[in-house]
Amino acid sequence: MKEELLKIFDESGNHIGEASRSEVHKKGLWHETFHCWLLSIIDDQASIYFQIRSHQKKDYPNLFDITAAGHLLSTETVQDGLREVKEELGIEVKMEDVIPLGIIKNSIILETIIDHELSHVFLLKSDKPFTDFNLQKEEVSGIVKADFNQFYQFAHGLRDTVEVDGFQITETEEKIPIQKSIDKDQFVSHESNYLLDVVELIKNHIHNEF
Repeated sequence: MKEELLKIFDESGNHIGEASRSEVHKKGLWHETFHCWLLSIIDDQASIYFQIRSHQKKDYPNLFDITAAGHLLSTETVQDGLREVKEELGIEVKMEDVIPLGIIKNSIILETIIDHELSHVFLLKSDKPFTDFNLQKEEVSGIVKADFNQFYQFAHGLRDTVEVDGFQITETEEKIPIQKSIDKDQFVSHESNYLLDVVELIKNHIHNEF
Protein backbone atom coordinates (compact mmCIF):
# COMPACT_ATOMS: atom_id res chain seq x y z
CA MET A 1 0.00 0.00 0.00
CA LYS A 2 1.30 3.44 -0.93
CA GLU A 3 2.14 5.47 2.15
CA GLU A 4 0.15 8.61 2.95
CA LEU A 5 1.76 11.93 2.06
CA LEU A 6 1.42 14.93 4.37
CA LYS A 7 2.17 18.60 3.80
CA ILE A 8 5.15 19.72 5.86
CA PHE A 9 5.80 23.15 7.32
CA ASP A 10 8.47 25.13 9.12
CA GLU A 11 7.82 26.08 12.75
CA SER A 12 6.25 29.37 11.63
CA GLY A 13 3.62 27.50 9.61
CA ASN A 14 5.08 28.13 6.16
CA HIS A 15 4.45 25.27 3.71
CA ILE A 16 7.79 23.82 2.62
CA GLY A 17 6.90 20.55 0.86
CA GLU A 18 5.54 17.05 1.37
CA ALA A 19 6.75 13.91 3.13
CA SER A 20 5.48 10.46 3.99
CA ARG A 21 3.74 10.00 7.32
CA SER A 22 6.53 7.76 8.64
CA GLU A 23 9.21 10.29 7.64
CA VAL A 24 7.23 13.09 9.27
CA HIS A 25 7.10 11.24 12.59
CA LYS A 26 10.69 9.98 12.37
CA LYS A 27 12.23 13.40 11.67
CA GLY A 28 9.79 15.47 13.70
CA LEU A 29 8.53 17.53 10.76
CA TRP A 30 5.69 19.97 11.34
CA HIS A 31 2.42 18.84 9.73
CA GLU A 32 -1.32 19.52 9.86
CA THR A 33 -3.92 17.71 11.93
CA PHE A 34 -7.65 18.16 12.48
CA HIS A 35 -9.00 18.13 16.05
CA CYS A 36 -12.67 18.25 17.00
CA TRP A 37 -13.70 18.47 20.67
CA LEU A 38 -17.32 17.58 21.38
CA LEU A 39 -19.09 19.55 24.10
CA SER A 40 -22.61 19.24 25.47
CA ILE A 41 -24.38 21.75 27.69
CA ILE A 42 -27.48 20.43 29.44
CA ASP A 43 -29.17 22.38 32.26
CA ASP A 44 -26.15 24.71 32.41
CA GLN A 45 -23.87 21.68 32.92
CA ALA A 46 -21.02 21.48 30.40
CA SER A 47 -19.55 18.07 29.57
CA ILE A 48 -16.60 17.29 27.31
CA TYR A 49 -16.23 14.01 25.42
CA PHE A 50 -13.17 11.81 24.87
CA GLN A 51 -12.67 8.85 22.61
CA ILE A 52 -10.89 5.67 23.68
CA ARG A 53 -8.40 4.76 21.00
CA SER A 54 -8.71 1.24 19.64
CA HIS A 55 -6.27 -1.43 20.79
CA GLN A 56 -5.54 -1.91 17.05
CA LYS A 57 -4.03 1.57 16.70
CA LYS A 58 -0.28 1.72 16.08
CA ASP A 59 0.06 4.94 18.05
CA TYR A 60 -1.32 5.36 21.60
CA PRO A 61 -3.62 2.27 21.70
CA ASN A 62 -6.26 2.13 24.46
CA LEU A 63 -5.62 5.70 25.62
CA PHE A 64 -8.20 8.46 26.05
CA ASP A 65 -7.95 11.26 23.49
CA ILE A 66 -9.61 14.16 21.65
CA THR A 67 -13.19 13.29 20.66
CA ALA A 68 -12.27 13.00 16.96
CA ALA A 69 -8.95 13.78 15.31
CA GLY A 70 -6.67 12.82 12.46
CA HIS A 71 -3.96 13.88 10.04
CA LEU A 72 -4.72 16.04 7.02
CA LEU A 73 -3.28 14.47 3.88
CA SER A 74 -1.36 16.52 1.32
CA THR A 75 -4.43 16.60 -0.96
CA GLU A 76 -6.89 17.64 1.76
CA THR A 77 -8.23 20.94 3.03
CA VAL A 78 -9.15 21.68 6.64
CA GLN A 79 -12.80 21.11 5.74
CA ASP A 80 -11.91 17.58 4.62
CA GLY A 81 -10.92 16.90 8.23
CA LEU A 82 -14.61 16.69 9.11
CA ARG A 83 -14.47 13.15 7.70
CA GLU A 84 -12.76 12.17 10.98
CA VAL A 85 -15.95 12.92 12.91
CA LYS A 86 -18.01 10.82 10.50
CA GLU A 87 -15.49 7.98 10.30
CA GLU A 88 -14.66 7.71 13.99
CA LEU A 89 -17.97 8.61 15.65
CA GLY A 90 -20.57 8.09 12.92
CA ILE A 91 -21.84 11.69 13.20
CA GLU A 92 -22.56 13.73 10.07
CA VAL A 93 -21.06 17.20 10.54
CA LYS A 94 -20.86 20.20 8.24
CA MET A 95 -18.44 23.10 8.49
CA GLU A 96 -21.20 25.41 9.70
CA ASP A 97 -21.82 23.01 12.62
CA VAL A 98 -18.37 23.48 14.16
CA ILE A 99 -16.79 26.46 15.90
CA PRO A 100 -13.15 27.20 14.89
CA LEU A 101 -10.82 27.66 17.86
CA GLY A 102 -7.71 28.34 15.77
CA ILE A 103 -4.42 26.62 14.94
CA ILE A 104 -2.61 25.38 18.03
CA LYS A 105 0.87 23.85 18.10
CA ASN A 106 0.93 20.43 19.71
CA SER A 107 4.04 18.29 20.15
CA ILE A 108 4.21 14.72 21.40
CA ILE A 109 7.73 13.34 21.74
CA LEU A 110 8.21 9.67 22.62
CA GLU A 111 10.94 7.12 21.97
CA THR A 112 9.15 5.88 18.85
CA ILE A 113 7.68 9.11 17.47
CA ILE A 114 8.31 12.85 17.22
CA ASP A 115 4.89 14.31 16.49
CA HIS A 116 5.00 18.07 15.78
CA GLU A 117 1.47 19.12 14.86
CA LEU A 118 -0.11 22.32 13.62
CA SER A 119 -3.57 21.41 14.83
CA HIS A 120 -6.70 22.97 13.34
CA VAL A 121 -8.93 22.84 16.40
CA PHE A 122 -12.74 22.95 16.35
CA LEU A 123 -15.53 22.72 18.88
CA LEU A 124 -18.72 20.76 18.14
CA LYS A 125 -21.68 21.29 20.42
CA SER A 126 -24.01 18.31 20.51
CA ASP A 127 -26.47 16.78 22.92
CA LYS A 128 -26.59 13.38 21.24
CA PRO A 129 -26.97 10.45 23.65
CA PHE A 130 -24.24 7.82 23.72
CA THR A 131 -26.43 5.41 21.77
CA ASP A 132 -26.18 7.69 18.72
CA PHE A 133 -22.45 7.11 18.32
CA ASN A 134 -21.56 4.54 15.67
CA LEU A 135 -17.87 3.92 16.33
CA GLN A 136 -15.29 2.75 13.79
CA LYS A 137 -13.84 -0.10 15.82
CA GLU A 138 -10.46 -0.03 14.03
CA GLU A 139 -10.02 3.54 15.29
CA VAL A 140 -12.18 4.01 18.38
CA SER A 141 -13.26 1.50 21.01
CA GLY A 142 -15.31 3.74 23.27
CA ILE A 143 -16.68 7.17 24.17
CA VAL A 144 -16.81 8.81 27.59
CA LYS A 145 -17.72 12.24 28.91
CA ALA A 146 -16.46 14.29 31.84
CA ASP A 147 -17.55 17.43 33.61
CA PHE A 148 -15.82 20.26 31.77
CA ASN A 149 -14.88 22.11 34.97
CA GLN A 150 -13.14 18.97 36.23
CA PHE A 151 -11.22 18.65 32.96
CA TYR A 152 -10.32 22.35 33.10
CA GLN A 153 -8.79 21.86 36.56
CA PHE A 154 -7.12 18.63 35.39
CA ALA A 155 -5.50 20.42 32.42
CA HIS A 156 -4.23 23.14 34.76
CA GLY A 157 -2.72 20.57 37.14
CA LEU A 158 -5.18 21.44 39.92
CA ARG A 159 -6.38 17.85 40.18
CA ASP A 160 -4.72 14.52 39.36
CA THR A 161 -7.75 12.69 38.00
CA VAL A 162 -11.01 13.29 36.16
CA GLU A 163 -14.23 11.29 36.49
CA VAL A 164 -15.60 9.85 33.23
CA ASP A 165 -18.60 7.78 32.24
CA GLY A 166 -19.60 6.23 28.95
CA PHE A 167 -19.01 2.92 27.23
CA GLN A 168 -16.34 0.77 25.64
CA ILE A 169 -16.69 -2.01 23.08
CA THR A 170 -14.64 -5.11 23.86
CA GLU A 171 -12.76 -7.26 21.35
CA THR A 172 -15.77 -9.61 21.44
CA GLU A 173 -18.09 -6.72 20.37
CA GLU A 174 -19.66 -6.42 23.84
CA LYS A 175 -20.60 -2.86 24.86
CA ILE A 176 -19.73 -2.35 28.50
CA PRO A 177 -20.48 0.73 30.61
CA ILE A 178 -17.55 2.73 32.02
CA GLN A 179 -17.60 4.90 35.10
CA LYS A 180 -14.21 5.53 36.61
CA SER A 181 -11.51 7.99 37.56
CA ILE A 182 -8.61 8.37 35.10
CA ASP A 183 -5.24 10.10 35.35
CA LYS A 184 -2.80 11.63 32.86
CA ASP A 185 -1.10 8.29 32.20
CA GLN A 186 -4.35 7.13 30.59
CA PHE A 187 -4.51 10.09 28.19
CA VAL A 188 -2.50 10.62 25.01
CA SER A 189 0.38 12.83 26.16
CA HIS A 190 -0.50 16.05 24.34
CA GLU A 191 1.69 19.03 25.11
CA SER A 192 0.46 20.74 28.29
CA ASN A 193 0.32 24.13 26.55
CA TYR A 194 -1.96 22.62 23.91
CA LEU A 195 -4.46 21.42 26.52
CA LEU A 196 -4.28 24.72 28.38
CA ASP A 197 -5.05 26.65 25.19
CA VAL A 198 -7.94 24.32 24.36
CA VAL A 199 -9.63 24.47 27.77
CA GLU A 200 -9.26 28.26 27.95
CA LEU A 201 -10.80 28.70 24.50
CA ILE A 202 -13.67 26.36 25.34
CA LYS A 203 -14.21 28.07 28.71
CA ASN A 204 -14.42 31.45 26.97
CA HIS A 205 -16.99 30.03 24.57
CA ILE A 206 -19.09 28.63 27.42
CA HIS A 207 -19.00 31.98 29.25
CA ASN A 208 -20.13 33.77 26.09
CA GLU A 209 -23.12 31.43 25.95
CA PHE A 210 -24.52 32.66 29.26
